[in-house]
Amino acid sequence: MGSHVRSAVAPGYLLLCLILGGSVQAVWGNMLLQLIGVGLIAWAAAAPAKEPLIHPARQLLWIAILGLAVVLLQLVPLPGSLWPSLGGRAGIAEGYRLLGLPAPSLPISLAPYASLATLLTLIPPIALFCAVVRLKAYRASWLAVALLGGTVAGILLGALQVASAEPELSRWYLYSSTNFGFAVGFFANANHMALLLVISLPFVAALLASVRKRHVQRYSAALALAAGAALVIVVGIALNRSLAGYGLGIPALLASVLIVMRGSPGAQRLLGAVAVVLVIAGVVALYFSPNGNREYGVSASVSQREMMTKTTFRATRDFLPLGSGLGTFRPVYRLYEDRQGITRVQVNHAHNDYAELALELGIPGIALIILFLVWWVAQSVRAWRFQDAGPYARAASIASAAVLVHSIVDFPLRTAAISASFAMCLALLIERAPVRGKARPDLRPTRHVVLD
Repeated sequence: MGSHVRSAVAPGYLLLCLILGGSVQAVWGNMLLQLIGVGLIAWAAAAPAKEPLIHPARQLLWIAILGLAVVLLQLVPLPGSLWPSLGGRAGIAEGYRLLGLPAPSLPISLAPYASLATLLTLIPPIALFCAVVRLKAYRASWLAVALLGGTVAGILLGALQVASAEPELSRWYLYSSTNFGFAVGFFANANHMALLLVISLPFVAALLASVRKRHVQRYSAALALAAGAALVIVVGIALNRSLAGYGLGIPALLASVLIVMRGSPGAQRLLGAVAVVLVIAGVVALYFSPNGNREYGVSASVSQREMMTKTTFRATRDFLPLGSGLGTFRPVYRLYEDRQGITRVQVNHAHNDYAELALELGIPGIALIILFLVWWVAQSVRAWRFQDAGPYARAASIASAAVLVHSIVDFPLRTAAISASFAMCLALLIERAPVRGKARPDLRPTRHVVLD
């Protein structure tokens, strides 16, 4: 396979994920992404290793293997004398007793088929990560361009959506259950489109920084292009009208400036501190705002968000230590829902991915979350402390931080588009830039901006 074709594999797959994987409602699109993803994973497994995985990649691989082991163990049938003693299952055992039936062998997961279906949704991000880290089928700049291309296409589609006279009847909305009247692009959820816009901002800065290092004489042209791209993204955030876009977009923009900023370390630290404060303020504002998901066109109140959080934590406490099983949030939540407080809002997720995973995976899941966050913090710190990390690793740290923060108040990683973007960020976070002096030289003089 030619080097250029090989380098387009991961960017092309990312672009497909952005266009086809904006919602779980995209059944055929997600199926296609999963089939392609299986092929990429098989390719990565069969391809000879040209070089060993670096230490951070091996660490993340072990975390992923542990997570897979936890889910698979939840599918192993347990004897009827054992599973009733696990948290949250006394009522199920009582049902068998009232029917006069012996407790059968059942797995930890209350819905094993839902657990398997949820595992399949992890194929696209795993495949993209393998394509970058294992197959090296990418160029960092091409990944950034693919991300921006999908984002701009989503903005254009969103402009057509909000320009529709009757949004509910508009052909520009791709899903029957969506945020009509908002610029959702290829997504069903306006907040998820807003997060994609936020993720794109640091990669505009990374592209600009990479051009400055290699082609100083063309930096002015690249600066104009970057400013134009940033302006389009800001317009997209305005069209989207999601509080998530406003709350995370401003700190992400400030942090992105650090990628290209030349100045004293003190000024850089000050700007970084301001960005962190704004992120905290944004999370607080998002939590105490009406539920921006507006599922099925209904806007939930602040009390509805608080009720979801309290109900999820109550269920989590009852299902400790091993959880209810991956993908079982919806049926478990309905068992704990206040019947008198039920509204037209259908609660499919906890609007807090950490709380939802704690309910489904129990203490092992909580431990995995902590392990991953420790790993992520270590790699993000390295991306900013050491020069060999490069601008794309720094952009990845900002973008992945936005996803992790947004997951406190929403469920963005449940879509293939955002999970693949997040996987790209993790891969770039551990991929190192060439050592200065060993970068591939240009063989021909150029008269245009080149992104390598």
